[in-house]
Amino acid sequence: MRTPLIAGNWKMNGSAALVEEFGHAFAEARLPASLDVAVLPPFPYLDAARRAFEGTPLRLGAQTLNPLHSGAHTGEVSGRMLREFGVEYALAGHSERRQLYREGDEAVLDRLLAALNVGITPILCVGETLEERDAGQTMDVVLRQVGYVMARLEPDQRSRVVIAYEPVWAIGTGRTATPQQAQEVMAGIRQYQAGFDRELAAGLRLLYGGSMNASNAAELLAQPDIDGGLVGGASLKVDDFLAICQSAG
Repeated sequence: MRTPLIAGNWKMNGSAALVEEFGHAFAEARLPASLDVAVLPPFPYLDAARRAFEGTPLRLGAQTLNPLHSGAHTGEVSGRMLREFGVEYALAGHSERRQLYREGDEAVLDRLLAALNVGITPILCVGETLEERDAGQTMDVVLRQVGYVMARLEPDQRSRVVIAYEPVWAIGTGRTATPQQAQEVMAGIRQYQAGFDRELAAGLRLLYGGSMNASNAAELLAQPDIDGGLVGGASLKVDDFLAICQSAG
């Protein structure tokens, strides 16, 4: 049985006050018994979040990390540093990192390995652009991104990876893949993983990451191969994020 995971990616948003608000709200929240919840704030708020989330179901995540442990890399943060602050999850390959910062498949793999090497659970983000979807290339793009990483991991490493499907055309646009569209891609990813290991594929957690909100979460999460969500804008609103978490029960 796969444990659902709801992860809130704040991107370059939030405040110290919002961190406190989340801590208070989730300290009293009633959530499904079997559910993992993570919040991924900007780096400056990690320590405040660690303290505010103590005693709540919330776990810490990071939005990226540098593949190296240390060195002359001004402005960068390593996995070892993140672990010191209690970070348990880290994104690798978010579409904004791929597009805005030119992180290709090799860079994504390096970051994912860096997370695994320090005991952080990587969330591998994959997805197609609108042009690629309109050209009928969705599965080709998604499986290429998944395959580049998974083919280079050892079996025990693959079992520790979470995959988030985030159609690029549905991120921050208000547009959402229909539950059927999302399920089709998720099922394709799981079937692909079965080529490596059927047991691994059955236990793989797959998240949907394209404009999930309080209104559409329940229908998306009801799909057989959707095990949670990578939530963007709605993760900045306590009530909305809490409602999404409650939909995962």
